[in-house]
Amino acid sequence: MKTRSSSQWPRAWRCEAPRQVMKVSILIPARYASSRFPGKPLAPLSGVTGVAKSLIERSWEAARAVVGVEQIFVATDDARIADAARGFGADVVMTSPDCANGTERCADALRSIPETDLVVNLQGDAPLTPAWFIEDLIDAMRLRPEIDVATPVLRCDREALEGLLADRRAGRVGGTTAVFDRSGRALYFSKEVLPYVSQAYGVDDCPVFHHVGVYAYRPAALGAYVDMEPGRLEREEGLEQLRFLENGHPVHCVTVEARGARFWELNNPGDTALIEAVLAERGLI
Repeated sequence: MKTRSSSQWPRAWRCEAPRQVMKVSILIPARYASSRFPGKPLAPLSGVTGVAKSLIERSWEAARAVVGVEQIFVATDDARIADAARGFGADVVMTSPDCANGTERCADALRSIPETDLVVNLQGDAPLTPAWFIEDLIDAMRLRPEIDVATPVLRCDREALEGLLADRRAGRVGGTTAVFDRSGRALYFSKEVLPYVSQAYGVDDCPVFHHVGVYAYRPAALGAYVDMEPGRLEREEGLEQLRFLENGHPVHCVTVEARGARFWELNNPGDTALIEAVLAERGLI
């Protein structure tokens, strides 16, 4: 997939000024229970050599590829996931079983990790997340200290758009789309394909943006989140970031570029083959 850089859309506040010194922590929230895919963090995924590693290990490896990160933790309430994570060398922080989503789990984990300036939530089902997606997100937060919650978005190419539409036609919950204003401020996120499209689009002009399941928060924003009341939109869509929007708290979308790398999350068991194909394409063991 490729996306364009265009004056018609935010440039994601790319690093065009000296970087602020900022301590960054990546948290990988993971839970065992899942209505669509029970035990998903421990699901095996084979790379180019056929060697299988768990989804949580591959997500941890994706986090380790990010430049400029001080510390990485797997955040979970499940002993099976914790044992597996420690087995491949990850630091683990145990969280409450009452956490309703990854953002709540990050907020809970924040109380148990060393002090940090920025928390990146790399969800444990996104092992294909390129390092530069997260690096661009971190750069945006460095450049714009007034932004306290941000998330990456990727312009769909024809293949990605058709994949989203095919999931919806089949009644599957697939990727999430994002709609945002000219400044990058999020207007809405949905598991439907938004905006509505009535024609095929090329690489450079598709109006649909795939939301990448990564978030960056200032610690104060995480603290505020757990005190916010969940709203109907969050409950209906099952999207945690809508709690910020429903409570009037801005979320900024940072446009990232695919640079030829295919991206998809492990949403359903049927996504396993696609994830493994991309791991093989990238030569990952």
